[in-house]
Amino acid sequence: MSGVPQGSVLGPVLFNIFVSDIDSGIQCVLSKFAKDTKLCGMANMLDGRDAIQRDLDRLERWTRSYLMKFNQAKYKVLHLVWGNPKHKSRLGGEWIESSPEEKDLVVMANGNLKMSRQCTLAAQKTNRILGCIKRSVASRSREGILPLYSAPMRPHLEYCVWL
Repeated sequence: MSGVPQGSVLGPVLFNIFVSDIDSGIQCVLSKFAKDTKLCGMANMLDGRDAIQRDLDRLERWTRSYLMKFNQAKYKVLHLVWGNPKHKSRLGGEWIESSPEEKDLVVMANGNLKMSRQCTLAAQKTNRILGCIKRSVASRSREGILPLYSAPMRPHLEYCVWL
């Protein structure tokens, strides 16, 4: 909508300048990375829940004043830890749906902050890569097969272990 071509070098810079004041007046933690914005707050008490809702209302007013919209399909609430009262929040007139797990910067996390699903997905991906290599390479010599196995798979496994 801004008229900046996709893939341009100037696009992200202009976007960051455009949204630089989005966090003014926000009480909770507002994280901005590239085109993603995350609002984080503690809602275990009514004061916390009200602060989150006030910040969501402030964000909604910001979008109206700058004629910008949040992608409604992408906003979700991730309730963390057991015993969370799981308060409902709304952005504009729409209730924000709760999600059992979310992907953030390629990391899959659930409400207990366990990354077991992330590790399972990484293992599945490496097994698919192994299957492709096994089906497409006739030679099984160590010198030939080791680089083929380690080059495409190692980054996925190390990323999983790093988590």
